[in-house]
Amino acid sequence: MSILVDKNSKVLVTGITGREGSFHTEQSIKYGTNVVAGVTPGKGGTEVHGVPVFNTAGEAVKATGANAAAVFVPAPFAADSVLECSAAGIPFVTLITEGVPVQDMLRVANILKQEGKTKLLGGNCAGIITPSECRMGIMPTHIFTPGPIGLVSRSGTLTYEIVWELTRAGLGQTTCVGIGGDPIPGLRFVDVLEMFEHDPKTKAVVMVGEIGGSDEEVGAEYIRDHMSKPVVSFISGRTAPPGKRMGHAGAIISGGVGTPESKVKALSDAGVPVADKTSQISELVQSALEKLKANI
Repeated sequence: MSILVDKNSKVLVTGITGREGSFHTEQSIKYGTNVVAGVTPGKGGTEVHGVPVFNTAGEAVKATGANAAAVFVPAPFAADSVLECSAAGIPFVTLITEGVPVQDMLRVANILKQEGKTKLLGGNCAGIITPSECRMGIMPTHIFTPGPIGLVSRSGTLTYEIVWELTRAGLGQTTCVGIGGDPIPGLRFVDVLEMFEHDPKTKAVVMVGEIGGSDEEVGAEYIRDHMSKPVVSFISGRTAPPGKRMGHAGAIISGGVGTPESKVKALSDAGVPVADKTSQISELVQSALEKLKANI
């Protein structure tokens, strides 16, 4: 199994006629993703890489039964695109766009929470991939391989680095989820950890965090109190000089929460091994799987 997307996902791409939307649609189709529709207002009736384009998400869903959406719409219009997909009844939306105004994301978060029918991943994220089944976003497909490891990460580039280490070690992945590093994300660590906990094919989880925010600490609490599966972690930015401005908008430290030390301590207290280097992840995962097997 997997979480959120699989071979049965019918993917809609908003902004499909733009440069990024068109390029990544083509890459996803080549990977085997079932891209059934695109949306660009005013371009309805055309095609992109053989995919029919519609003027609205509602029209696309009615015609194709799309049940997942990847948003590549420019930042000023991205929030409305997410809400349009939700209004069309799409249960899972991945917002790839970066630079979406915080006020727009506040509006989206409040509406989606009130309505409770659409899960949002992102924005400013690398997307999601279930190896050999479905890819939504910008992740490079050649590094992934099917297997029993779930991965959730705030960093796109660290996802790629760590996944490649796992793949080379023979540790394939169930689903890899990039939650992004914006101040107001959709799905958070705790949400994805819960999904992996209930996914029977996922045997262990890798959680990749970074300085700023409190999501890692909240995730550590969930791991400590609710998870039966082993979790291995890596926290980036641990060597950043004090006061150094980091790249992600969510990399904000306040009142002692969000520091690399607080995250490492919270995870360690929850029994989660925290790697000092990305190259140590695969060894820690292998060790966790061996312990799990010995206890069965």
